Amino acid sequence: MKTYLHGRDLIGDLDFSKEEVETVLDVAFDLKRKRALNELTPYLRDKVLAMLFFFSSTRTRGSFEAGMAHLGGHAAFIESTTTQISHGDTAAEIGEIYGRYFDGIAIRHCDWKVGNGYINEVAKYSRVPVLNMQCDIYHPFQCLADVMTIMEKKGKNLNKRKVVVSWAYANSYQKPISVPQSLVVQLPRFGCDVTLAYPPEFKLMPEITAMAEEQAKKFGTNFTVTHDMEEAFKDADVVYPKSWGALLTTEDPAEGKRIIDQYKDWITDEKKMKLTKEDCIYMHPLPADRNIEVTDAVIQGPQSVVYDQAENRMHVQEAVMALTM
Repeated sequence: MKTYLHGRDLIGDLDFSKEEVETVLDVAFDLKRKRALNELTPYLRDKVLAMLFFFSSTRTRGSFEAGMAHLGGHAAFIESTTTQISHGDTAAEIGEIYGRYFDGIAIRHCDWKVGNGYINEVAKYSRVPVLNMQCDIYHPFQCLADVMTIMEKKGKNLNKRKVVVSWAYANSYQKPISVPQSLVVQLPRFGCDVTLAYPPEFKLMPEITAMAEEQAKKFGTNFTVTHDMEEAFKDADVVYPKSWGALLTTEDPAEGKRIIDQYKDWITDEKKMKLTKEDCIYMHPLPADRNIEVTDAVIQGPQSVVYDQAENRMHVQEAVMALTM
């Protein structure tokens, strides 16, 4: 167990070692147990977290605000459009100034080729921990919640568990690629055999794929890529199908929409779920495009664990804040 994480940033999935992630998960499980028993956990009494949003949210805002309250502190919700950021405040100034006002800074900035750089620039000038609530490259807190959820359902020993991270059709917009990227980097560290499935136009960043391959090799797991959703689902222990944009193929929204609409059959339905193991679980970070990305029968069915995932976001976030702030 690595117990000294005070002052550390969490921006990319490999910022914490596997042992440090295990510490976070241990604390998260303990916090979840204490909440079930109505035990108070005021570890961050009188501390304040700045939550800076460039991208709208339901679960992220709610879970961070609730989490800080459970820890005895306060979360300040700040929308970038209501600040002077659009009129001249730089990332360096946000880091310097918010780092003096607050005890931690959490940022959600998903703009392609902008978000991750912005968060790292704030961290460079901040004297307090900077936490990535999602950017264009990584979604570390979602991934930590996902690992926690898989462990709850499959046991803490995940060696040789087949986890499928699959693209799925959604017609709303070109969604960020950060969720699948975080998953393929983090899951091999815990023994999972990861299958990444997507149509050819929806590839992930090559450096992220290289990181996934490196982690799989390091931890003795398998990382495979396929362009066949049904083939990927065969004998899976966990399926995690969600939409993301063809951002490495085109950044044009209209062209992206045209490409997305070619793959309407990439929907998670009961037929595809029957290809998996009988006790396979279905995961999704939400919100899902219902009956487009996934059928109601699946997301509301007995194999779905999406609400447990959503709850566990709060517990892992509390754990990281308590350890770093």
